[in-house]
Amino acid sequence: MSIPLLCAPVLVAFMLSGCTRREAQEPPVQQSPDKIRVIFDTDANNELDDQHALAYLLFNGETFDLEGVTVNGTSNGGTIEEQYEEAERILKLSTLHPNMPLFKGANGSFVDIRDHMDEVDFDGADAVNFIIERALAPSDRKLILLAVGKLTNVALAYKKNPAIADNMSLFWLGSNYPEPGEYNQDNDTTAMNVLLDSDLEFSIAMVRYGEPSGTDAVRVTFADIQQHMPGQGPRTEIPVMGRHGVAFSTFGDYSVNLFEPIDYYGDPPSRALFDMAAVAILKNPAWATPQRLPAPILRHNVWIDRPDNPRQIELWENFDKDAILDDFYRSMENYVLVSTE
Repeated sequence: MSIPLLCAPVLVAFMLSGCTRREAQEPPVQQSPDKIRVIFDTDANNELDDQHALAYLLFNGETFDLEGVTVNGTSNGGTIEEQYEEAERILKLSTLHPNMPLFKGANGSFVDIRDHMDEVDFDGADAVNFIIERALAPSDRKLILLAVGKLTNVALAYKKNPAIADNMSLFWLGSNYPEPGEYNQDNDTTAMNVLLDSDLEFSIAMVRYGEPSGTDAVRVTFADIQQHMPGQGPRTEIPVMGRHGVAFSTFGDYSVNLFEPIDYYGDPPSRALFDMAAVAILKNPAWATPQRLPAPILRHNVWIDRPDNPRQIELWENFDKDAILDDFYRSMENYVLVSTE
């Protein structure tokens, strides 16, 4: 396997991935120099893969030091308030609220916000300032910003303080490259182009709708969810109201509820857990294939390759669906909560 752009902490986690999982009843584990430092940037209320990606992070405390969660607003899922509330639900169902940092990010686009960043309360300020703070914090481990929505918060943070590139890598779930389109990409193409032309290490987990090479292939049926998810995760003392008006005490039961009212596609009818697959590749890079290439650029919704561009990015494709889903279900059943200390 080639060495990924964000390889140092990831490969350490991969080598440690055979460690015995702790009992679910134990308290959150302490931070370790061998764990992967992560900020999770999400449009949590957009669909249902964000919630499962966040739970997967939260329940893999033996692998990840999750330093905080930032949210952004995309065209589905409502306002930034609704995105925040959904992320907050998952933290509550994981018994990690209010101790896990959670910040509101950008409602608008990079172009809308970039000229207002001298204002104290510019759109997305809380998330942007948190990203910069953690990226500049002294550490011998590089921070990975795992983004599974539009890239507005990340591009704003880079514009405000480009020095974050010295100790931060970006791992983004997005794009159908070399084909046009894709939800996360289309919600702020300018932010993506800014980062493609930056010096921030940039890796992309491909989406590729309908193609076996993308995260779209990591799909589950409702029967899968009914079999594996009921009751999984820690149990809250106070039930948490879900976004469909029903209260839950475990993330697993909320997961079933999220899958009940949606449409399914394909044969068999199923839905993709795009964002969760991106988390899985951070945990174990052997579950996909990387390729390094000169950074392209998107112009008028067409990808332009730049073979002479010295700037390199990395694309991840060909995701091992069975290995990823098996580990996801094991993590739900035998969870180890991330530390909040």
